[in-house]
Amino acid sequence: MTEKIKIVTLGCDKNLVDSEIMSGLIHERGYELVTNELEATVIIVNTCGFIDAAKEESVNTILELADLKETAQLKALIVSGCLTQRYKEQLLDEMPEIDGIVGTGDFDKIATIVDEALAGSKPIQVGNPVFNYDQALPRKVATPRYTAYVKIAEGCDNNCTFCSIPIMRGNFRSRTMESILAEVTQLAAQGVKEISLIAQDSTNYGTDIYDGFKLPELMNQVSQVQGVEWVRLHYAYPGFFSDELIETIASNPKICKYIDMPLQHSEDNVLKRMRRPGRQRDARELVQKIRARIPNVAMRTSIIVGFPGETEADFNRLCDFVRDMQFDKLGVFTYSREEDTPATRLDGHLDEEVKEWRANTLMEIQREVSKQVSEKRIGQVIDVLVERYDGRNDVFIGRSQFDAPEIDGEVFISNSKLSIGELTQVRITHALEFDLAGEGIQ
Repeated sequence: MTEKIKIVTLGCDKNLVDSEIMSGLIHERGYELVTNELEATVIIVNTCGFIDAAKEESVNTILELADLKETAQLKALIVSGCLTQRYKEQLLDEMPEIDGIVGTGDFDKIATIVDEALAGSKPIQVGNPVFNYDQALPRKVATPRYTAYVKIAEGCDNNCTFCSIPIMRGNFRSRTMESILAEVTQLAAQGVKEISLIAQDSTNYGTDIYDGFKLPELMNQVSQVQGVEWVRLHYAYPGFFSDELIETIASNPKICKYIDMPLQHSEDNVLKRMRRPGRQRDARELVQKIRARIPNVAMRTSIIVGFPGETEADFNRLCDFVRDMQFDKLGVFTYSREEDTPATRLDGHLDEEVKEWRANTLMEIQREVSKQVSEKRIGQVIDVLVERYDGRNDVFIGRSQFDAPEIDGEVFISNSKLSIGELTQVRITHALEFDLAGEGIQ
């Protein structure tokens, strides 16, 4: 009987890419991939360990799936990803339900790990997180057929005081441009129209293997691959956001006018304790420069509230900053105390209740901002990538270039007969809190 493998992916889109590669490797070995965990004889949980909530979700998922050894077909439970890279010993000591472990730098060995786990041993493959995959590895894309993520680099060198990514993913490592373009070409040949370029620090791309910042050149090259219609950029570090990059996004019609640039805070004293680049004045000037050159741009940022030492006055000024900056999209996170990071040793840690209140307050402010920003789209004609059909309301639903998969809003399209995966033009007639509605242009 062919063993049936189910991969459960937790965390970010970078983790999703790793799971897609593991799926390809497992399929090559001759195992059958399934989507239903009740059918699976082996389950791989690709974990996230970035913040406390993610670690808790990972642990709870592992324990819940372990019960399937008693109630379903499960023979082996394997855990991979960031949690295993960081907490290998604790997982092995405290969770005997686990039958195999593989770290972030060794997931290319997953097929062998599955072999050994099924044979009854408890394989452990957790080395230094130095692996950097290339297009030669097989990959089974789990996203809809028209969109895919492409990882352009791994790890991070920025050493923000709150962040554990360098511990789990290692130092910054760019892929070669040839490797990335070969993968994009392969994806486009399979029908992918939207390529989302991802890295923990995308703007630093190329500095470690070439003679400088190469992200603008890479984005232009990706846009020239036959079949690619949209190129989307994620996780742009503000300290490396160059004039050349702004010009590239502005001038290339296939590059989405969408910038995901986590600022983390507005106040200079908090930014300094976070070890973030520049100060509030620099952030304001950069956003102004981007908007002046790319007037229709959608800007997403992330903010951490409740960082050690953040005073009530700091938070109030942060609220004013969010109102003033009018970001199209905003993610708000409460500070999570991550062991082995410098921020844990800072004074002024806040109660969880205070952090949660501040996060909720900031999101309420952003709700109003988002509504105002969305209303500015009324009357515009925008390109929309059609993703599904709602038969009950007889509308198609898609995303504009201003909305990233999974995390941003949608566009509801009436008065049209469309196909899933099609790019179509829509005249916006209504603005909701985070979504838009309009009529298809026949």
